[in-house]
Amino acid sequence: MWTRFAFLAALVAIPASFAWAASIGPVRVQVVDERGLPVRDAVVELDAAGGRAGRITFPWRMAMAQRNEQFAPGTLVVARGSTVAFPNLDKVRHSIYSFSKPARFEIDLYGRDQTRTHTFPIAGAVALGCNIHDEMRGYIRVVDTPFAGKTDANGYVTLANVPSGSAKLTVWHPRLRGPGGEMSKQISASGNHKVAVRLR
Repeated sequence: MWTRFAFLAALVAIPASFAWAASIGPVRVQVVDERGLPVRDAVVELDAAGGRAGRITFPWRMAMAQRNEQFAPGTLVVARGSTVAFPNLDKVRHSIYSFSKPARFEIDLYGRDQTRTHTFPIAGAVALGCNIHDEMRGYIRVVDTPFAGKTDANGYVTLANVPSGSAKLTVWHPRLRGPGGEMSKQISASGNHKVAVRLR
């Protein structure tokens, strides 16, 4: 049997963890262009307090395939330090290269059903190409926050379990007009937000 004193003592002990749990929730962001049209495959990142504890993981595969002479997906979000697999699903051989500052590397030609990997230790945007197929373009956005994702066809992305409070929101897209293809602003990390960007 709980005495009144024990019950009150338990209530006093709860608030620290309970208040923390109650202060996290989803943040929904829509990215639109200057005409108000949704921007697909824009990467949205939130730098929120308490967001970097432990290893950062995402629910999608850390893989970018070559399929139909294209990178698939065309844009991939990975955590800093991730190793990305590059399976070749085409009948032709491909190579992969990047001259981007966060990851300068080259993977020599390899054939169908073969896979190569590369590790990305520096945060930033990495543009990929193929030495054989000039039209192939892919992008890897290496992030240092668990609160990141890319927008869908309607320009929306929902970031789960974000601690409430002020946060820095960064939007990146290969066609965004801005240094490094990104823009940032401070927001309140809760509810819904709409961000307008200028595209090239």
